Amino acid sequence: MEIKGRDFISISDLNAGELLTVLDRAAYFKRALKAWKVRPSLTGQLIALIFQKPSTRTRVSFEAAIYHLGGRPITLNSSELQIGRGESIVDTGRVLSSYVQAIALRTFGHWEVEELAKAADVPVINALTDLEHPCQVLADLMTIRAHFGELSGLHLAYVGDGNNVANSLALGCALSGMRYSIGCPRGYEPDASILGQARSLAGEDSIQVNNNAREAVKGAQVIYTDVWTSMGQKEDNRRKRDLRQYQLNSELLAAADAEAIVLHCLPAHRGEEITDEVIDGPRSAVWAQAENRMHAQAALLDLLIGLD
Repeated sequence: MEIKGRDFISISDLNAGELLTVLDRAAYFKRALKAWKVRPSLTGQLIALIFQKPSTRTRVSFEAAIYHLGGRPITLNSSELQIGRGESIVDTGRVLSSYVQAIALRTFGHWEVEELAKAADVPVINALTDLEHPCQVLADLMTIRAHFGELSGLHLAYVGDGNNVANSLALGCALSGMRYSIGCPRGYEPDASILGQARSLAGEDSIQVNNNAREAVKGAQVIYTDVWTSMGQKEDNRRKRDLRQYQLNSELLAAADAEAIVLHCLPAHRGEEITDEVIDGPRSAVWAQAENRMHAQAALLDLLIGLD
């Protein structure tokens, strides 16, 4: 599948075959890195990494992936760019396109990464917005596939706030043939337009919203959660009260499939959305999931701008 030169703003920018191609390449890079046999396909390539939101895993995994493939990251935040003094994202994109071979942007408004992609002459990657987190979901699907051997037919249940990760998971599950359910309080559902898009890809029954956490996870092979208060949101007692019954603990996990694995995109607020015994327990795949961010992003960059 040829995705070279394209933007990656949403998981839905890929079709089902292209998604599997990225996951295959990610698995290859993971094996090659452990054997010290990585092909330096980004030699001479420069990638701008713009972070308007703080980051640990996204920044380090992107930088590590680029270095492993022989490229060079140029990491910037708002205080180091004229964006912080009012320069438009469009002008920034036009200029950076003449310096680098790709741009990854982690920001608040989804419109910013869309505008950057329109203005730039090089591939633009969504490294997180308030609406979607597609790079995270590449790593999630890679982790699930490595554990179960396939994706199609599995059931992934997400519990908690229907945030950007929940949105991208709905699309990722729809593309990969997985059933997706979310357990969340009323008013905390994923984006309605993204749910509609996911249902158009997978069918109405494959994408479900449930206000009962136990019903959402019943029989699921993958249980996923995330923080209750996303970056930029106001943390308050009402959110904690509303989401308390959606905590991923041993009791809730018992309602899932007996062989279910647990995922969390991190950082985790232990004792809130997830308990210690679950995230550190034998069914947790969280740490492999975190490592796979690097491999999935290496695969994506290789396919978008890698040397043949």
